[in-house]
Amino acid sequence: MAKHSSAKHASESPREREAARESRPLRSLDSESSEHAEPGALSLDRLIHERMRLGIVSALAVNDTLTFNDLKRLMNTTDGNLSVHARKLEDAAYITCTKSFEGRVPRTEYRLTVSGRRALERYLDHMEALIRATRER
Repeated sequence: MAKHSSAKHASESPREREAARESRPLRSLDSESSEHAEPGALSLDRLIHERMRLGIVSALAVNDTLTFNDLKRLMNTTDGNLSVHARKLEDAAYITCTKSFEGRVPRTEYRLTVSGRRALERYLDHMEALIRATRER
């Protein structure tokens, strides 16, 4: 069985393995070992939970499209940092990237996908549940 699993991972690119790892839920508390944990309330999408990626997804949720430069300015970040985080979201199919030219100037536009919007909504639901659980204590 381990051989089959290794063969599967060998065919995946490092980027695909990283995207799969980051899209797994993050649990702040183990619901079975903690009497105070509420099952599912603390499960977060690790891919979106990272500050820069949450900012990108949130900005795209309220704008149809944003260019690379728009996002760079909004997030107050570097080209390289934005590229890395946008690529992770793109690999997870949370955003799409369209490259074109305006004259001779390259233009990169990002758009939130349907699955990206659903992932953001699930993430926000989880955060709201966590806030409610914290305030009720």
